[in-house]
Amino acid sequence: MKFQMIHENYNVSDLDRSLKFYREALGLEEKRRNAAADGSFIIVYVGNDESDFELELTWLRDHPQKYDLGECEFHLAFRTADFEAAHKKHQEMGCICFENPAMGIYFIEDPDGYWLEIVPVR
Repeated sequence: MKFQMIHENYNVSDLDRSLKFYREALGLEEKRRNAAADGSFIIVYVGNDESDFELELTWLRDHPQKYDLGECEFHLAFRTADFEAAHKKHQEMGCICFENPAMGIYFIEDPDGYWLEIVPVR
């Protein structure tokens, strides 16, 4: 059997803030959304033309507290052909949370504390 990865879910506390971050930081645009009739949740799938893989952002009305991400020992990775320009943009945004120059990678942090790895094309 073969399986195709299609999306990963991140729960977010402020959907508009998260959509703005992912658009500005990574060029991810809203593909579609699903909202509960009673307003209890909104799910937005974001992605780009580089891949079919999507990030699912889920906002839950009845979850006002900050999400516990544990030790943040998980992440989603993004590869870019213009690593220097991406690094400059993320530096200007103030979202770089960890750099590993020896490996040639760095991480940015979204508004809810999720880490996203930025990797150059090699």
